[in-house]
Amino acid sequence: SIAQTRLVEERKAWRKDHPPGFYARPETNADESLNLFKWKCGIPGKPGTPWEGGLYTVYLHFKEDYPLKAPLCFFDKGFFHINVFDNGQICLSIIGDDWKPSISIKNILTGIYDLLESPNPDSAANSEAINLWRKNKTTYTNKIKQQAIKYDAEKQIE
Repeated sequence: SIAQTRLVEERKAWRKDHPPGFYARPETNADESLNLFKWKCGIPGKPGTPWEGGLYTVYLHFKEDYPLKAPLCFFDKGFFHINVFDNGQICLSIIGDDWKPSISIKNILTGIYDLLESPNPDSAANSEAINLWRKNKTTYTNKIKQQAIKYDAEKQIE
């Protein structure tokens, strides 16, 4: 299929060139074969931000209509961020209304990386996070720092 061919190419491109500290790999099926339609990825917290020290797992689920349609992209359920729904789904323009077939897995993950520290309050998906961000930045920042501890990169063995 077109989607499978594209995902094979994406995997090759990622293995040759990806940002430091990130990972992206297809999940493995029960028979040990690769499932190119489900990827588990890791995004490091940006140095000098409350996200620093964390390694945040992101799941990418592709369908047969990829790359015409964006993959579903989500964090673990309950991930605390202004632009992440309670179910973990990420609200980001490049995987939504601004999707283009030329957008790569690398583009998606670096877009999410930037979104962590620079949320879009005009597209809030989490009412608790946006309310805290607007009313008490210190408490909001502390909650992000606690989340970074929960997702401590040093404790995660990949």
